[in-house]
Amino acid sequence: MKIAVVGATGLVGRTMLRVLEERQIPCRELAPIASAQSRGGEVHFNGRSYLLSTLEDGEWEGSEVALFSAGSSVASEWVPRISDTGIYCIDNSSAFRQEIGVPLVVPEVNDHDLMPNFRVIANPNCSTIQLVVVLGPLHKQYHLEEVVVATYQSVSGAGQRGLNQLLAERSGQTVDEPEFVKPIFNNVIPSIGKPAAHGLCFEEWKMIHETRKILAADELRVYPFTVRVPVAYCHCEAVHLKFKEPVDVVGAREILASAQGVTLMDDLANDVYPTPHDCVGKDDVFVGRLYQLPQDPTSLDCWIVSDNVRKGAATNAVQILEALIEKQYLK
Repeated sequence: MKIAVVGATGLVGRTMLRVLEERQIPCRELAPIASAQSRGGEVHFNGRSYLLSTLEDGEWEGSEVALFSAGSSVASEWVPRISDTGIYCIDNSSAFRQEIGVPLVVPEVNDHDLMPNFRVIANPNCSTIQLVVVLGPLHKQYHLEEVVVATYQSVSGAGQRGLNQLLAERSGQTVDEPEFVKPIFNNVIPSIGKPAAHGLCFEEWKMIHETRKILAADELRVYPFTVRVPVAYCHCEAVHLKFKEPVDVVGAREILASAQGVTLMDDLANDVYPTPHDCVGKDDVFVGRLYQLPQDPTSLDCWIVSDNVRKGAATNAVQILEALIEKQYLK
């Protein structure tokens, strides 16, 4: 098949190309697309060199699928135009996530939402993806009522500019156009994205509504607090869950140990729990520190870590593509 990658020179776009190679997605031809500034440059993929073009050049024509990681403004303009030609568009931006008729998909949890006539598919927010990979199998067994989550999100969640700011500040350089509103080296920033309603920031708003949509749980209470931390890769989440039914912690561990896409690291006595160092460059969602206070048998606490550029963005998009192939919507 012919695959277009829109935003091929960005942090996530480059990772998409790498993941397509690693997972041996059948690709007879690649259309790597970037900004006019990168036009005429080269990317290397599956042993071949491909010239970069712009969306206006139309090299995406004839593709079966287009992977978008170019931001909401580009996606808002081009995803409808390209999908109207019959091409599946898997978009990593927030532009279409809450649109009716656009599935918001984490394949381990809700690939059943993919339908052959839905040509636009939204890739969820990075912090939402790793959360629902853990919540999905627990919700199926114990029926979630409430999620309280505090995130510790790496600078790569803001792309290459976020990484560059951390590296520059760490080496004592002045940053002329910082990505973050405050210094990030030796600091934490308790807000991600623009302000939203009710005192939330936009990242928190996304986590609430995306979690509900993916789990098909409109009444689920979700209370997020999102924080940027001076770590290069991997997001971490401290999570408190409330269920309708009593939760057996041993049973919850067994569920997570066998869940698709989850690696359980949970042995506090022997210092076994996930950290960014354990998880960077990997595609699973890692979970540990499972515990339950005796006075609340319907609760469960845990710690979740995942590589935000891979599973939180590029890998999840490629896994959606794999699901389309598996369902024979793409060949």
